[in-house]
Amino acid sequence: MMTRRMLVSIDDSTESLNAARVAAKLARDLGARVRVLTVVEDSVVASEIERVVAASSRQGREEAAQHLMEHVRREVCALGVKEGDVEIRMQVGNPFRRILEEARDWPADMVVMAVSDERGVRSPYVGSVTQQVLEFASCPVLVVPGQKLPEWSESRVTK
Repeated sequence: MMTRRMLVSIDDSTESLNAARVAAKLARDLGARVRVLTVVEDSVVASEIERVVAASSRQGREEAAQHLMEHVRREVCALGVKEGDVEIRMQVGNPFRRILEEARDWPADMVVMAVSDERGVRSPYVGSVTQQVLEFASCPVLVVPGQKLPEWSESRVTK
């Protein structure tokens, strides 16, 4: 299977930004297009907070998400992916559902995500969104470890 379209799901975590870097290098090497996606969660709790605090908090979250995506787009291009091969998208809603919809509708050949830095009883290694995408995605999902892996030199790989 040829990877021509890579969906990179990001949030504002360090792990997610590292996953975007890994995806950029892979996309560069494969000549793949990259779609960077972030999902602004639209939950009952978030809606109630916005109602009580201020209606502008959702707008603020969306503006922050837009700035994050622009930053990641620039970094992906700096790592060698052609500017015309990188696009950004923001969705509002349930993160795992939006990621799966985007992967299906685009259609992506691969989804790239980070492990979560949050550890829970159910899943000590990946976050719940990543776990759900792994379970329900119809294309391969690359889950990038949270810690930066050591750079492998050509001589170490070929020996």
